[in-house]
Amino acid sequence: MIWMKQSRQENLLYIAVWGMLFAAPLLSLYVRTVSDANMVFNWEEVFFAWRRFAIYLLLFLVHNFLLAPMLVHGRKRILYFSMVAIVVAAFAVFQYNTKPVKHFGRQMPPPHEMMRHERPDGMMMRRPHEFNPNRRPPIVAERDIMSVMVVILMFGANLGTKAYIRSREDRRRLVDLERQNLEHQLEYLRYQINPHFFMNTLNNIHALIDIDPVKAQETIVELSKMMRYVLYDVDKHGVPLTKEMAFISTYVKLMRLRYTDKVNISLSLPDEVPDKTIPPLILISFIENAFKHGVSYQHDSFIDIKVVLEGESLLFTCRNSKAEVSNQEKGGVGLSNVRKRLNLLYAHNYTLRIHDDADVYTIELNIPLS
Repeated sequence: MIWMKQSRQENLLYIAVWGMLFAAPLLSLYVRTVSDANMVFNWEEVFFAWRRFAIYLLLFLVHNFLLAPMLVHGRKRILYFSMVAIVVAAFAVFQYNTKPVKHFGRQMPPPHEMMRHERPDGMMMRRPHEFNPNRRPPIVAERDIMSVMVVILMFGANLGTKAYIRSREDRRRLVDLERQNLEHQLEYLRYQINPHFFMNTLNNIHALIDIDPVKAQETIVELSKMMRYVLYDVDKHGVPLTKEMAFISTYVKLMRLRYTDKVNISLSLPDEVPDKTIPPLILISFIENAFKHGVSYQHDSFIDIKVVLEGESLLFTCRNSKAEVSNQEKGGVGLSNVRKRLNLLYAHNYTLRIHDDADVYTIELNIPLS
């Protein structure tokens, strides 16, 4: 599953780079044996290099599949840098404990070189390179620092590659989204708020004029607000969450005018709406389909709509009864088109669950807020 989150081009790039890296010791040793007839091809030298490369490859895999997605996809900066610091520190400890015993960068001299020799004046002196057991090696050698720097640069290169590929995919998705938004707007203006809805709403308003003129006037104002939102606000990539909630409330309020008490319509919206944006008309398609397929004129029916805000996410639930014969009014956007739009907007960062039971149809949608 994690492997599938990466594009094919990214996987091929990593395979090519690591393939060339592991092939480098073979090529280097081959060139040296060809140029020097006295030199023998020593596989032990190749295996030694491969063992060192295997450690870096293991660190790369950990960063590529576990750590980097925290920052690139999850935006968890604190967790990412904390885990990277732990991994680098663990590697530094491992590197220090597994390095060969050396003293100031030189191997321990042979015992015969450690013997003292006599000066011409009879004084004893040590050889220039004589080993001194009282001198301690440095805590951190140049080899340790360079190894840690290689790991950090490797992590940075991996992170930069992922960020570049992610930005390229985002740009491509944005182009598709703009085209899809234009198609959706045209389709919405033509079908979603269809003439049947406006005709029935105006008929209800006409009936209210004699019964309750004040309420009829209020309904006309609400209908004008709804039409203004559809005509002028849906051409944006994102609209304030308050406007989208107000549009849903007005839509349900006007739909209530069309039905008797046999249709139990329930709407629950959050009391406090944060300053967030949401793609316009992303929820109304599900609500419109609920009215289209869930209302029965012969039996009691219900439509239950609920919006809950949880942190940076919006949880939308729509439950409706299933009529024996669905409303045959044309209009609405099919579920496949809605799912396609969700894929363009959020990629894999959303969940859509559909429960099609015998008498109840339920949709649960969880999307992030921006």
